[in-house]
Amino acid sequence: MTDALRRRPALRQHRAAFQAAQAALALALSLAAATVRAETVAARMLLLDGAVVGADVIVVGERGTILRSSDNAQTWQRVATPASATLTAVDFAPDAQHGWAVGHDALILASNDGGRTWSQQLQGKKIASDSHAPRGAGDAPTLEDSFLDVAALDAQRAIAVGAYGLCLVTTDGGKTWARKKIAADDYHLNRITRGPADTLYLAGEHGTLLRSLDRGAKWTPIPAPYDGSFYGVLPLDKRTLIAHGLRGRVYRSTDDGASWQQIATPEPVLLAAAVKLRSNFILLAGQARTLLLSRDYGQSFSAVPAPPATAVAALLELPDGNLLALGEAGATILPKP
Repeated sequence: MTDALRRRPALRQHRAAFQAAQAALALALSLAAATVRAETVAARMLLLDGAVVGADVIVVGERGTILRSSDNAQTWQRVATPASATLTAVDFAPDAQHGWAVGHDALILASNDGGRTWSQQLQGKKIASDSHAPRGAGDAPTLEDSFLDVAALDAQRAIAVGAYGLCLVTTDGGKTWARKKIAADDYHLNRITRGPADTLYLAGEHGTLLRSLDRGAKWTPIPAPYDGSFYGVLPLDKRTLIAHGLRGRVYRSTDDGASWQQIATPEPVLLAAAVKLRSNFILLAGQARTLLLSRDYGQSFSAVPAPPATAVAALLELPDGNLLALGEAGATILPKP
């Protein structure tokens, strides 16, 4: 028997081992792919806010949910979070890496990698059942406190605002949070927005409109055109503002809030969300089947055909130019207006 013939059984054994290894690798890759698919979720839950972070979109909502999309909201991946309270708002610093998400139970989460991972920085403490003492501005938040919005000014500074005048500020990346009283009355502070000149605006209930020229160190009242609740101030440029609120109320200012003109809207419904698109068109949304469009820089608004069928809490312009509505129906892509 030649050496070649003697080697054939060994070759067959090696070939069988190689084929078994290939099969094992294929099975492992298949399981890995199945795991990735299992993590891909349909964004059909209550979602309350979102942020465009570079080419990604991060959205937050009920039960501590954070979802991330890298393909213009076509597919979503669930991001692990350390808490289960509803998240109401999310924002990222200009570096697109440092961000904060806030919500019920005085919850604050932080990310330093563009929203891929999150850690808990703060959660409200429990209140003793026999405690009836009035709370002051310096008291720590409790589980009864709720944040409604957050602004990430840079990697170190952020401002979180919420119900009953709640306001917490960090200047050290969230290592510490200091409670601050920024308005005379403890009205709900619904939304904080940034203007093109780094001016900050706050909108709240009972006609609350505030402005800060020093990144939140000091806030001054803006004369309000009515005493109802505002759900946001949308800065269009250094002087032009749109304020929106209850019963279809929309006001426009061309002098940074010194005076206001009421803008007519088709229906008297709550307008909770606003966005200025790259085209300079403006969209407002809120209660079910309400989507308003302005093509003239906020001087007039008209209803958009086929609006979302459920309430909208936030509007985002996606990197590809489409519109994303967040709310009761989850994440819904709308065509370019």
